[in-house]
Amino acid sequence: MPRRALVAITALVLALHWLVLSGVPLAWDSPAQPTGQVFSTRSIAAAPPPALPATALAPVAQAAPPAPPLPAARKKPPARTTPSPNTSTAPAATPAAPQPPADATTTATEVGTDTAAAPPTETLAPPAEVAAAAPEAPASAATRPAPPAESTTGVDITPPGAGTGQTPQQAPPPARLPPPTRLAFDVSGQAKKFAYSARAELLWQHDGSRYEARQEISAFLVGTRAQRSVGAITAQGLMPDKFSDKSRSEQAAHFDYAQGRVTFSANTPQAPASPGVQDRLSVFIQLGALLAADPGRFVPGTQIALTTVSARSADRWTFTIEGPETLDLPLGATPTLKLQRLPRKDYDQKAELWVAPSLGYLPVRIKLTQANGDFADLQLRNSGAP
Repeated sequence: MPRRALVAITALVLALHWLVLSGVPLAWDSPAQPTGQVFSTRSIAAAPPPALPATALAPVAQAAPPAPPLPAARKKPPARTTPSPNTSTAPAATPAAPQPPADATTTATEVGTDTAAAPPTETLAPPAEVAAAAPEAPASAATRPAPPAESTTGVDITPPGAGTGQTPQQAPPPARLPPPTRLAFDVSGQAKKFAYSARAELLWQHDGSRYEARQEISAFLVGTRAQRSVGAITAQGLMPDKFSDKSRSEQAAHFDYAQGRVTFSANTPQAPASPGVQDRLSVFIQLGALLAADPGRFVPGTQIALTTVSARSADRWTFTIEGPETLDLPLGATPTLKLQRLPRKDYDQKAELWVAPSLGYLPVRIKLTQANGDFADLQLRNSGAP
């Protein structure tokens, strides 16, 4: 009995729940309530967006008006021209042009940005600056050959007893070149404390307009060293075009008289060049040519200064006439005139030269001594035509 009652009660409850559930409309099923609820909720979310463009468009309309004020600002300059003291910056620039140049220069240096006062000073300043800068760029090449050419690369002859303040004779002296000759030398020397003996040959030849001088020294265990000088012949003697020095490798100096410079294959700094400059080989023949042209001028004590170029650099060499001396050479007793170049600074080379008047003042003995004591002494063994 109770089970039946329970079942009946259960069935009744289920029926009532079904009637309730089936009779109540849901929110998304009824068109009346959902529209009101949907539009109420969506209208709140959707209403602000239309309101925002309205507010966003409003500022744009407000931002557009500022464009017209620009013409108003353009109209202000005429008003500023009348009250010049109030506008100190703009009017000060315009009157500065007619004011005295003293103010213009001061304003140009102090301000440097005024368009009215700066142009006159800026147009004048650059030429001065360029003129000052132009020498600086070519200073390395131009100032070397440009300054006193005679005192730096010419031949200076100073008579004996001349005071320190006396100007040496700088007029280009005449030269008298010897005929083509081949000279053979016996060589004794020392290299790195090692004594050696060798043979050397000096070949001198020319055709009256061009010359070539070649000297070669060869020795056992020491090797061979060759120097060569080629160039032109002028009334003042030799004018080298190229000097080369070769032992294991070759280095050379090139003379460019049009540009007034000597360049080196070793990429060392350039040196000045003008007529009178010599190289390490031509200098010995040039000195003899000067002596041969006017022997009476070169009395003992006379100094001859001339720029001498090696394969890497240039230096001012000064030779002093020592006087006559008779040498006992492998060739035999030979009257000579001795010249000597003493070192002026550390690591300078000492050079002693003996020239023979009987051979057109060609060198018959050359002795070169290095600062470390190494030396090479060349003494004439025989001579003849090339």
